Amino acid sequence: MLTPDQVAEIAAELAEADRAHTVIPRITARYPDATVEDSYAIQGVWRDGNLAAGRRLVGRKIGLTSKAMQQATGITEPDYGVMFEDTVYATGSTIDASQFSNVRIEVELAFVLKTPLEGPDCTLDDALAAIDYAVPALEVLNSHIELEGRTIVDTISDNAAYGAMVLGDVHRRPDEIDLRWVPGVLSRNGEIEETGVAMGVLGHPATGVAWLANKFAQHGARLEAGEIILAGSFTRPMWVQAGDEVRADFGPMGVITCRFS
Repeated sequence: MLTPDQVAEIAAELAEADRAHTVIPRITARYPDATVEDSYAIQGVWRDGNLAAGRRLVGRKIGLTSKAMQQATGITEPDYGVMFEDTVYATGSTIDASQFSNVRIEVELAFVLKTPLEGPDCTLDDALAAIDYAVPALEVLNSHIELEGRTIVDTISDNAAYGAMVLGDVHRRPDEIDLRWVPGVLSRNGEIEETGVAMGVLGHPATGVAWLANKFAQHGARLEAGEIILAGSFTRPMWVQAGDEVRADFGPMGVITCRFS
């Protein structure tokens, strides 16, 4: 276990890396005994510093929920992080690539809650009942920790590698569409790079919402009405850089586009 001073020191390193758009050495290389609990403590200190600086929390991201993502990272269990209002973009946006240390794109569904959701025994049906609507989304991954050799401890500490989110403009209630079969076709500069289907996320993309509510219950917390829950990627991440045009076709849930400048 890390000491409180070590947790605070690493959180400050990550905050500086976020400001400077740089990366720091792996936490697990320097502190091989660091635990998942340590990593969420680091993330919590970083989160609270951002809230104290005036940023507004709008939701949570769940990561590593599909076999595609677990194989791409070598990490075998889900994780979660926080999303701030100033990281949310609408489809069609131009995004400044220089504000990130590195940029990768994932295809996901996001869910907006109409009622609070809490565990410890939350089920998929409970999650679906609490969801107001689903919306297609792209997640912009941004790592502030060197990528080679990362473990889940490194990733969680770094706010689960969340950088930004691009939201589509098609909303569907869970009873309007079979969310398991929503497709994703991800293109860069007109060339298809990745494809997938939402069932690849834990069998149903809303399963992660229930998982997160149960994780929060371990800390006496719950998911609140109005929160956006980014449910995890059903494609592998795609690298992008300044000048790239990104398009994701979600079939019946529409198309998302963005450009990196």
